[in-house]
Amino acid sequence: MFATYLIGLREGLEATLVVSILVAFLVKSQRRDRLPQVWAGVGAAVALSVVFGSLIQYTSTSLLRTSESREFFEAVTSVAAVVFVTWMIFWMRKAARSIAGELRGKLTEALAVGSLAVAGMAFLAVVREGLETALIFYAAAESVAGGTGAGSLLALIGGIVTAVVIGFGLYRSALKINLSRFFTWTGALLILVAAGILKYGVHDFQEAGVLPGLNDQAFDISATLDPNAWYGALLAGMFNITAAPTVLELVAWVAYAVPVLVLFLRKPTQPPKPAAQPVRPTQPAQPVEPAEPAATPAEPAPADAAVPSPRA
Repeated sequence: MFATYLIGLREGLEATLVVSILVAFLVKSQRRDRLPQVWAGVGAAVALSVVFGSLIQYTSTSLLRTSESREFFEAVTSVAAVVFVTWMIFWMRKAARSIAGELRGKLTEALAVGSLAVAGMAFLAVVREGLETALIFYAAAESVAGGTGAGSLLALIGGIVTAVVIGFGLYRSALKINLSRFFTWTGALLILVAAGILKYGVHDFQEAGVLPGLNDQAFDISATLDPNAWYGALLAGMFNITAAPTVLELVAWVAYAVPVLVLFLRKPTQPPKPAAQPVRPTQPAQPVEPAEPAATPAEPAPADAAVPSPRA
């Protein structure tokens, strides 16, 4: 259940930060009259996310009749959840510094359009987190014992509530945490959770007959890693680490977790700064010689001047 709690905490905090940025911008801009539209958009995004999660659950339990089709559906959702988790953690690391400015710019444009634009902007800013949460929660909960039962759902809600409390504390400046370090640690844990989800998806593909090797176990350490012990249940619940995985499950877990963790924990390279151009000494300005004056035409003789007569 810790995995679903972590998903609720991480996704919930991202959504809470987005909402707090929008609300703080409207309050500081003396546009409190637009706050109802923001909350309407947030509420619509949450409602759509709940409907989406219910639709996934209904499809798995009611629409799919055979066990092979259910296993295949769960495998596809697991792979999709891994893709979303990977994209989300790398996107958040890249956009964390600029997300506030981008949201303020989009909200400014929405304010110029009207109320529906403000509500739509808030909806789009939150609905992505909600849909990701519903998909990842389903895949993570199905990958452990108990499925999407009451315990997993309560753990998810607990993570979301914790995120809302933290976000409200940050908004009121009553709580100060290093968000960069927080997202780094939770991102690393989510990568391990995603590796477990991918391992579960591979197992579902094997049970559905899409992939071979269902009975080819990589190892069996049941005598050491008791699945009924607390530590065995913790590892299985968090990262889907089991005592007797198949060869393909182990390959998928390692092939995803190791390179993605290395890429995520590696410090992003800063673009090289352009080399400073050497300052060339300026040559003293040469004195400009005055131009020669133009030749002036001869002055005409006065009209009444005497003209000498020629001598005879």
